[in-house]
Amino acid sequence: MTPEETAENSKSSEIAKKYGINLKKLEDEQEKLAKELVIKDSVDFSMPERIGAIANAFFQNKIISACVVVSPEMEILEQEYFQDKMKFPYIPGFRAYRELPTMIEAFNKLEEKPDVIFISGHGTAHPRLGIASHFSISTGIPTIGIADSLLAGEVRKEYIVLNGKKVGKVLQSKQGSRPLYVSPGDLISIETAYELAKKFVKLPHKLPEPMHLANKYAKDIRKELFGG
Repeated sequence: MTPEETAENSKSSEIAKKYGINLKKLEDEQEKLAKELVIKDSVDFSMPERIGAIANAFFQNKIISACVVVSPEMEILEQEYFQDKMKFPYIPGFRAYRELPTMIEAFNKLEEKPDVIFISGHGTAHPRLGIASHFSISTGIPTIGIADSLLAGEVRKEYIVLNGKKVGKVLQSKQGSRPLYVSPGDLISIETAYELAKKFVKLPHKLPEPMHLANKYAKDIRKELFGG
């Protein structure tokens, strides 16, 4: 363990103690849920009709989860949001416990559910259970995790490798920009997650277009609710 990792673990332990959080219990839960993941295509993803994405925005102690569903032509078919007070602190590796409840509330407001949904964060490229995987287990919808940095593992050629196992792929979506780290959440394969992420990039935007639209929607809602 590097000095930086030791310092981060110590800080996380202090935050958990302050809020009365049992991190070991949450780690055990993550590891148990991770055993349920099915990292293969649950359906034919060659022609998804409804593609979703969820983005979160923050203001002081408030969180806004914004969900957008688009057609293959990137026409917005539906969008919903949910706003709440955050009840869990930021602790690396445990984002789902902070953000997932609000995300699920926004998702549940949709009239028709998407065939697949992009999540900002990791899926299987996580030491235990990424937020994209946790969301999929909670909703039953195939998910794709998109992150701009690695939380665990290393890159070997185009693959993300964790504990000797391929868990995702690196996508250079925009020339001159930092790469994206794509990992399946659940109910979809590594290759399909990567191909869909690549397919829906619409330059000059770096992120897959559904995620760009969800980010814009989240920012618009934050401005509408809180200004600035």
